[in-house]
Amino acid sequence: MAQFFLETAWLIPCYALMGSILAIPWSPSLIRRTGPRPAGYINALMTLVAFLHGLIALSATWNQPAQEILIPWLQVVDLDLTIPLEFSSITIGATLVISGINLLAQIYAIGYMEMDWGWARFYSLLALFEAGMCALVLCNSLFFSYIILEVLTLGTYLLVGFWFNQSLVVTGARDAFLTKRVGDLFLLMGVIALYPLAGTWNFSELAEWASTANVDPKVAALLGLALIAGPMGKCAQFPLHLWLDLAMEGPVPSTILRNAVVVCTGAWVLIKLEPIIALSPLAASATLIIGAVTALGGTMVAIAQIDIKRTLSYLVSAYMGLVFIAVGTGQSETALTLMLTYAVSMALLVMSIGGIVWNSITQDVTKLGGLWAKRPASAFSYLVGAAGLVAVPPLGGFFALLQVGDHLSSTYPWFLGLLLLVNGLATFSLTRVFGLVFGGKPKPMSERSPEVHWPMALPMLLLMGFTLHVPLILLQWQLIPDWSTLNTTVAGLLVLSSAVGCTLGSFIYLNNGFAKPVRFGNKSLQDLFAYDFYTQKVYRLTIVFVVDLVSRAISWADRYIVDGVVNLVGILTVFSGQSLKYNVSGQTQFYALTILFGIVLFGIVVSWPLLARLSLIVNGF
Repeated sequence: MAQFFLETAWLIPCYALMGSILAIPWSPSLIRRTGPRPAGYINALMTLVAFLHGLIALSATWNQPAQEILIPWLQVVDLDLTIPLEFSSITIGATLVISGINLLAQIYAIGYMEMDWGWARFYSLLALFEAGMCALVLCNSLFFSYIILEVLTLGTYLLVGFWFNQSLVVTGARDAFLTKRVGDLFLLMGVIALYPLAGTWNFSELAEWASTANVDPKVAALLGLALIAGPMGKCAQFPLHLWLDLAMEGPVPSTILRNAVVVCTGAWVLIKLEPIIALSPLAASATLIIGAVTALGGTMVAIAQIDIKRTLSYLVSAYMGLVFIAVGTGQSETALTLMLTYAVSMALLVMSIGGIVWNSITQDVTKLGGLWAKRPASAFSYLVGAAGLVAVPPLGGFFALLQVGDHLSSTYPWFLGLLLLVNGLATFSLTRVFGLVFGGKPKPMSERSPEVHWPMALPMLLLMGFTLHVPLILLQWQLIPDWSTLNTTVAGLLVLSSAVGCTLGSFIYLNNGFAKPVRFGNKSLQDLFAYDFYTQKVYRLTIVFVVDLVSRAISWADRYIVDGVVNLVGILTVFSGQSLKYNVSGQTQFYALTILFGIVLFGIVVSWPLLARLSLIVNGF
């Protein structure tokens, strides 16, 4: 039975697509009497079927080699576009994480969007995301992975712009789409350039080729930089990180999926491409530096945010930066572990704050407070999610960060210090949000903020239980190091950094005697972090300015040169036509005179060289 489900695991992405198609009658309101709710229930049911299919198939992958099936699509001369699918514990487990979190997000959306009439469109887009991500993790081809990433980019645009009647939402969706397209363009260059070198797009074959490849260092560097550009955009890494902040304008249930697993799609492709990136020390160093800058900058900026959703969006970039560091140092398996622990914890955090966004007047954390007694389920969920994200033993985040730190301690000691600093700052940021939202005394904006109802509380509590059990899953998968080999120094430093961040954050934000709002340094320093190091202004003064200048130059050339030549020809044609019409008199003798004049003129033009020579001869005499 389990083997049959494993062999048919290619159906897992198809279930979500079927749910999306079945929701079509409710999307343009062809079915009005029932309302749009059945579309949501159908999609949730199909996601549940996909989850159960993957759960049964997973048991057939234990201690078994990866299986691969080939789906013929197109073969022309030397170009073979067969679709390879890989079924292993990692890929099937990834589909479980995707479909499981999406199922919880869909249940959460039943409560969050109970009064919204866009159910069919919203659930169809969630299904599109689920299908694309499940297909991505099962696909073993770089070419088709790129195509799937493009579909996901379109899905991001549509979901962020879901409430398209709001101007800020439309602007956010547009800017998010265009920002990700920058990285996609460079990734496409790398995908096309890689095929002539390796002769394949299959990830397994690419890894074998990279182990013995002898590529020119300059070519390897350019290829590696192009291949990491795409994941940079998908994972919201500096300087392509602004789209994730803009994407916060979308509904919270879609934010659960996007912040937890959608951003991991780029990291998944990056991990698959790690053998090729390792061919160039420059590309590997670039991956490491980009991750380090984003991880440190993201946690610092998160501390200065006052919008409750944006306090988490920058932490998303920061933790994806840690994944980049892991890949840049050759820790592919550790990066996968970090992605698992991160996904469940971040989804839980978004759920806990999503309820506050849902029935609170404001999203400003400085105007909230005292919600611990009013919303205990949300508060406990937030605490568990925060503890699972940072290095708090024995939760999953601790063991994932321990593996990263253990490797860095022997290879890149300076980056171990960076890891400790990022962990401490992240803990401080999460403690700050908890203190401002759940701690202290109720404020006017939070006087009436009851706990969420069951459709939102149920998935939140289920995910909280799963987050607490992540260490048992890691232990069963043998991803937790043996206690005898545990690096106690790194473990102690990680726990110490978490303790320092939590203690400092609690002292400042859970202390009613401490003046609020808290000010660190002068206002200019605070604004530097609050406005993300003025990245948007730098964009406007550099990239946007150059693009605008070039666009204006092209527009001027098109209007006055290209269109000018065309208009000139048109004007001359009209003028000559208008002139010729006066020559049509209907008199035969006038036509004869015109023909005679034309013949004389033609004769003069033809005989002009001869006449010129005759004039010279005459002048000579």
